[in-house]
Amino acid sequence: MARQRDLDDTESIRLEGIVHILLVEDNPGDARLTREAFRDCVETIQLHVVRDGEEALDFLYQRKKHVNAPAPNMVLLDINLPGMNGLEVLAEIKKDSLLKRIPVVMLTTSKADEDITRAYELHANCFLTKPVDLEKFMQTVRSLEAFWFGIAELPGGRAPGTAPG
Repeated sequence: MARQRDLDDTESIRLEGIVHILLVEDNPGDARLTREAFRDCVETIQLHVVRDGEEALDFLYQRKKHVNAPAPNMVLLDINLPGMNGLEVLAEIKKDSLLKRIPVVMLTTSKADEDITRAYELHANCFLTKPVDLEKFMQTVRSLEAFWFGIAELPGGRAPGTAPG
């Protein structure tokens, strides 16, 4: 599947732009908690939430109701989704020449060794198990934001999906 626009046509997020994160999560409570955790982090993060794997691909490929969706700088992906599961979505993302450079973080309740192994075999950038404790969940999301958008060097020495500086 061809991407409708190149990922390099957005502003630099490290200095002035908005960080677009696609959260693929079918549990409304977990989506709300994730939104709250990012709200406490950085004002420039915009969280886009979709509830299943098919809609995630529609967002990424700018199809159907997501034709004007921004190119995400990161995907947070649950495994246990209705229809197409998170591992299937991950496989689709990582086989696409434009999408594969977007960091994909598995953020899931699963602790199963086979899920962890399979996610890394499919080139997930990180696997995080959602803590049950509210404060630990919030800290996990804050740590994720601090690492990926404050410490990590991203493709090309810039944040993913951004134009050269």
